[in-house]
Amino acid sequence: QVQVAESGGGLVQAGGSLRLSCTASGTSFSIDHVDWYRQPPEKQREWVAGMPGSGVSSVTGRFTVARDNAKGPVNLEISSLKPEDTGIYYCNVRGLRKIRGALYPFDIWGQGTQVTVSS
Repeated sequence: QVQVAESGGGLVQAGGSLRLSCTASGTSFSIDHVDWYRQPPEKQREWVAGMPGSGVSSVTGRFTVARDNAKGPVNLEISSLKPEDTGIYYCNVRGLRKIRGALYPFDIWGQGTQVTVSS
């Protein structure tokens, strides 16, 4: 079974930066794509940034998705934080898992990590 977990959230001041991490664990799997989403208070979940599993980094405005190595966590770095960046940040991992020689797709969400930006 593949599990996904986020970490690194917390309370930060506006103007600062923050790094969140997404770790996928399990056996016999490969990652096709990793995406970060967020859900602001009382709003719908929205896509923030993402990159292919084989990628190294991807930049979308103030959001950078990157990983230090092929087996390491996929990090989301947010720069110039604003109060409107407040919300629960989720990692979504899509890929393939090998079970008894056959490949099965998976699409798994982490439990989320809270980010609160104070003005």
